[in-house]
Amino acid sequence: MGVLPVALRLREACARKTSVAITREEVRRVAALARLRLEPAEEERLTADLDHILEAFARLSTVDTRAVEPTAHVDDFGAYLRDDVATNPPAGDEPLANAPASQGRFFRVPRIIE
Repeated sequence: MGVLPVALRLREACARKTSVAITREEVRRVAALARLRLEPAEEERLTADLDHILEAFARLSTVDTRAVEPTAHVDDFGAYLRDDVATNPPAGDEPLANAPASQGRFFRVPRIIE
């Protein structure tokens, strides 16, 4: 069984306000998709952990939130940005003065593509 059928089962379970259990086979399938090799004890632990997480979401889905104002973020921090003011760039060789290596008017950097 793939990830999509699991997601659909979860969505249906939340709509019905019932719980859905994750099977070991589903844990194995997701681990294979993530290219993870799990020991049997890890499969068992992850299955139990995912079941606990789904139970928590099932409990959350029973909370009446009709009177709660929707929010995109808990705190309205806004964006703390500096003023957009044009400045003159450093002149001449000043930007290259602290570079570990330069060639002409360019920075030299280690090669990263083979």
